[in-house]
Amino acid sequence: MTLKGFINRMKENAMITEREPRTFEQMCLDKLKEIGRASAGEWATAIGYTYSNSLAKVIKRIKKKTPEKLKVYYDMTPTRYEAT
Repeated sequence: MTLKGFINRMKENAMITEREPRTFEQMCLDKLKEIGRASAGEWATAIGYTYSNSLAKVIKRIKKKTPEKLKVYYDMTPTRYEAT
């Protein structure tokens, strides 16, 4: 490996490590966007949880901090969620 190739590889590695870390809420929203409109139970199962109540606090945090990223359908039973 040449010195120039080594320097380029180190620059690429530095760019990769400078990315902003994703929060758990962002990962949950990505999964919801992947599955589409879903209830809390379906969303929790897609993430790997057994019970829908496992996402209750996460849903509250998302609705409080970034309500524009989560669309809630209250007219359906059970309540449906969709990532925007």
